[in-house]
Amino acid sequence: MENNITKNLTVLVVGATGVLGVEVCRQLAAAAKKVKGLVRTSSQKEKVDGLRELGIETVTGDMKDPQSLYHAFQNVDAIISTATSTISHQEGDSIETVDVAGQLNVAEAASAAGVQHVVFISFPPMTPEFPLQSAKRAVENRLKSKNFTYTILQPTYFMEIWLGPALGFDYAHAKAVIYGEGKNRISWIAIKDVGRFAVASLDNPAAQNAVIQLGGPDNLSILDAVGIFEQESGQTFELQNVPDEALRAQMAAAPDSLRKAFSGLMIGLNEVGTIDMKETLRNFPIQLTSLREYARQCLSMAASPKFKNVNSRRRISPKQSFRHQSLTSRRPPGRKRCIAGPTIS
Repeated sequence: MENNITKNLTVLVVGATGVLGVEVCRQLAAAAKKVKGLVRTSSQKEKVDGLRELGIETVTGDMKDPQSLYHAFQNVDAIISTATSTISHQEGDSIETVDVAGQLNVAEAASAAGVQHVVFISFPPMTPEFPLQSAKRAVENRLKSKNFTYTILQPTYFMEIWLGPALGFDYAHAKAVIYGEGKNRISWIAIKDVGRFAVASLDNPAAQNAVIQLGGPDNLSILDAVGIFEQESGQTFELQNVPDEALRAQMAAAPDSLRKAFSGLMIGLNEVGTIDMKETLRNFPIQLTSLREYARQCLSMAASPKFKNVNSRRRISPKQSFRHQSLTSRRPPGRKRCIAGPTIS
């Protein structure tokens, strides 16, 4: 039950124009919170206008400019920081400038401005070590040392990103890139569900000074996910495989931290463990999105002409994404079109 203190909080979202940040802003606005969104002078006008249409007050600041953050954080009670350079970035953005220095600047400015609570979006520890993971752990440690309440949310792999066309899961054309063997089970989570936990953390005592790992209701491999999309679409997917050794070679040869990060996360698809959500859901009674629900939503959307036009412009060719490795297209003899129903945690 929301109390009057939390209801009257002023919440600022760092990364407000990003994929997760917009969702957090939308949910905060729907919950009648007083919401501010941090935007840059270089932020896309349509994204800023979209925030304002939600009733979000936009404030100007840049994570790379500590003084601008200090001014933006005045009279702010809580911050939800979703920003990262991995999904979308502008000139000068990198793991080093945004995910490390920028997030550390947020922590310091929040402390100096008297912010009471900071919610930070991270991810669970995994192997191997790579720059983005090092950045997350450094920021987590800094938050724990400050004089405000912290909540560190560690969601596992987002369905929309890792089971989406940008990274080779092209459900609209029944094609999928499989990183490694594709047999490791993952507790895929939906972006809107991560947003729900972030918003709920502002009011829930269980979130105070806590590190909370987040997953969805299904523990499924990428190949299991392919099977669900095949069941729902009635089509057999064409699979392309990127061997684990190719991913490791790409990470070793990557010229910058961003590409090392993506290679590391691709390797992590075959290393990360599942997440038991039973205790978390007792504290946060949130209805989680299943992978089958996500598949149905994707396939319904893919049938629309508007999606087809946008997707044809955005889709990344595997050969463009993996210049240092060869992809092998395969349809194993006797491969079944459908799999048994998903394992539910």
